[in-house]
Amino acid sequence: MDPLRTLARAGTAVQDFSRHHPRGIAAAVVTFLAGLSATAFGIAPLAPDASDLPQRIITEAVVHEPVAAQLEALAEHALELSRNDLTRGSDTADTLLKRLGVNDAAAAAFLRRDPTARRLLEGRAGKMVQVVAAADGSLVSLVARYPAETTDKTASHFTRLSITREGGTLRSQVAVAPLQSQVRLASGTIRTSFFASSDEARIPDAIAAQMAEMFAADIDFHRELRKGDTFSIVYEALTADGEPITWNQGTGKVLAAEFVNAGKAYQSVWYREAGGRGAYFGFDGQSKRRSFLASPMEFSRITSGFAMRFHPIQRSWRAHRGVDYGAPTGTAVRSVADGVVTFSGVQNGYGNVIEIRHNNERSTLYAHLSRIGVRKGERVSQGDTIGAVGATGWATGPHLHFEFKVNGQQQDPLSIAKGSEAVTISSAQRADFTARALTYKAQLALAETLEGAHGVDD
Repeated sequence: MDPLRTLARAGTAVQDFSRHHPRGIAAAVVTFLAGLSATAFGIAPLAPDASDLPQRIITEAVVHEPVAAQLEALAEHALELSRNDLTRGSDTADTLLKRLGVNDAAAAAFLRRDPTARRLLEGRAGKMVQVVAAADGSLVSLVARYPAETTDKTASHFTRLSITREGGTLRSQVAVAPLQSQVRLASGTIRTSFFASSDEARIPDAIAAQMAEMFAADIDFHRELRKGDTFSIVYEALTADGEPITWNQGTGKVLAAEFVNAGKAYQSVWYREAGGRGAYFGFDGQSKRRSFLASPMEFSRITSGFAMRFHPIQRSWRAHRGVDYGAPTGTAVRSVADGVVTFSGVQNGYGNVIEIRHNNERSTLYAHLSRIGVRKGERVSQGDTIGAVGATGWATGPHLHFEFKVNGQQQDPLSIAKGSEAVTISSAQRADFTARALTYKAQLALAETLEGAHGVDD
């Protein structure tokens, strides 16, 4: 018989059997695998025990270079010292270089003589300076970074002044470069005050002030903070050549933050709706920007609240129908809401006063101002600067007296701010906002684990 024909018939028989007896095929496969398992089980114990294998100890001598040769190689290596500092108003070329570890009379003379290099000590102090000095103290290079000197680029660029030694000759050049944004995470615990804790976490003051502003309608930072309260934050740190800037112009913004006050957590994230202005919202989509700000100043110290107090001039107990904020003369005062100025001038013991009507029922008053910056009938927006703190009228020192009136009756401004209306994310933007909020939530959870890590890069 033809072998090929026989093989074909056998194949056809197998196919017929598999169609009519699928369970039989499955049982056969299981039996076959079980047999393999049994075989494996029977073979595995025959492998040698690792403890019975032969062991050897190998000893090899490591030869070190002679110490004299190492010292000679080290002596031939050019050592350089790098140091950073900020310029001070009292600095001279000599005192600045000495503080930076540079002992170079020629470099000091160059800073005094060269027109470009002289800009290092001209203008405002606080320039970020980085030097590299040779082992003998001579200057190798100096780079200073400070706010851009052109007003149209101050917020987005910085000035880089460089001094380098080329073939024994010092050369200087200056350039303007864009600031770079870097996302950073930080967290902290309240022990004495919020700003002390933010300093400990190495959060820039401008960022800390933004954070206090974000939660001003939820938390009274003057009276409600508790020891043990915690906060975590995701923020932009603008950098110049990778170095976080130390000046306030162009400071980045808070992207997300969480503050746990007396066991209750408050969250806020930055979000810009399509075609609109950016604002802060809670994870629930409720805007942190309410119709009335909690304070007429970005951050200050309440010296007298809305309660009974002993009047410092009339020397008697009286009801204090406003809130006094202690701040240096000249501190900017802002309108807490949109409105129209109804009074701008002097008013007896209040000194320089501004009154603003916000609707038919509500108005605010700002007293003891050193400067008035608006006129009667002028329309103002929430956050607009309207004047400056002073001590005019019956005042024992510079402060702002602030009143909130409803139908002509003074009310507690802090209570009004907390109860004012908030904006909600539109339904069209809800999905996009939720996705971003989840990302920030994960970053805040990571930031909580980084307390003491001082602004770790994301």
